[in-house]
Amino acid sequence: MNSLPARTPFLVRLGHSFDARSWRLVGLFAAFALIAVPIMHLMLPADHPLHLSTWFITLVGKILCYAIVAVAMDLIWGYGGILSLGHGLFFALGGYGFGMYLMRQIGRDGSYQSDLPDFMVFLDWKELPWFWIGSDSFLWAVLLVLVVPALLAFVFGYFAFRSRIKGVYFSIITQALTYAAMLLFFRNETGFGGNNGFTDFKRILGHPITAPETRVVLFALSALALIGTLLLARYLVCSKFGRVLTAIRDAESRVMFIGYNPLWYKLFVWTVSAMLCAVAGALYVPQVGIINPSEMSVGNSIEIAIWVAVGGRGTLIGPVIGAFLVNLAKSWFTVSFPEYWLFFLGTLFIVATLYLPQGVVGLWLRLRARGRGAGAAGGTPAAAVAKGAGA
Repeated sequence: MNSLPARTPFLVRLGHSFDARSWRLVGLFAAFALIAVPIMHLMLPADHPLHLSTWFITLVGKILCYAIVAVAMDLIWGYGGILSLGHGLFFALGGYGFGMYLMRQIGRDGSYQSDLPDFMVFLDWKELPWFWIGSDSFLWAVLLVLVVPALLAFVFGYFAFRSRIKGVYFSIITQALTYAAMLLFFRNETGFGGNNGFTDFKRILGHPITAPETRVVLFALSALALIGTLLLARYLVCSKFGRVLTAIRDAESRVMFIGYNPLWYKLFVWTVSAMLCAVAGALYVPQVGIINPSEMSVGNSIEIAIWVAVGGRGTLIGPVIGAFLVNLAKSWFTVSFPEYWLFFLGTLFIVATLYLPQGVVGLWLRLRARGRGAGAAGGTPAAAVAKGAGA
């Protein structure tokens, strides 16, 4: 953990939250996302063996957004002991917030050649609802993406945590909240496109949204957002705040006994986690090209928990690995064996829960420790004697 004095500058403490090897890995990933990917997608011809296709850019960009959500879930579940089955709601709210801006950018290029979004013309709306005012501004859209999910998370979390609701009861309540929001967004009169949601986007900041350069920029932004999320999460869990949060997870009553109020610690990390999910949703929508209420489905929120469980809860990097493994498997299964995907997903979660409680990362750490132990024991006679004496 971080042993630096509390008055150490923020950037110094942030730098010490990762060791040298981790910083090297971050640098390699950034170089790949910001340098190698643009070159391999934009500069190499399509028949070149190293060329990255649009399909690859879109798929990996989408999974990068999912990885951000997985890290956000790990913050509250792995370190705070708060299992949410409703984080798909915050992801979708971020997507809808930015989707409103993208819909306004269509302008008169829509099917009805109206200043109103096509779904409003189809439903015979005469003017924009009040909550759409200002949605043609990029900065306003960014503000919506951050503030609306944060405000909802804060209000919901305040009453839930103040009432000492936790465990399976909290999970059920978050699931119910997400389901209620999904039903609300399915209604045409709410002004969010009903079951079709938002789609047919044309431009972002004046640039064609389907242009290869735009896709590469969105991919790079998703990679930078994931790096920023990991840095922020690592900084939080290595700080005094993180140590108190972990103590609340393990023994909340004892933490209260020594004078800490768990409410504000849990509420802060819950709100931060919701905002990270919303940022991921805002980056996801322009890359995928659609946002609809199905993103709020209960199944999607449960999948987020599966990513974290498979990768390794309480490791930060584990959820990233889990998000990539599960979603790459999903991409293959839904094409080759679509009828078996849900069975595979359920089996994967059961196996991870029963036999891999620390996930893939925990398994790798155990194998590495076993290998080091065997090497140390068999390397010299003295090591073998020491091992025998220890046994």
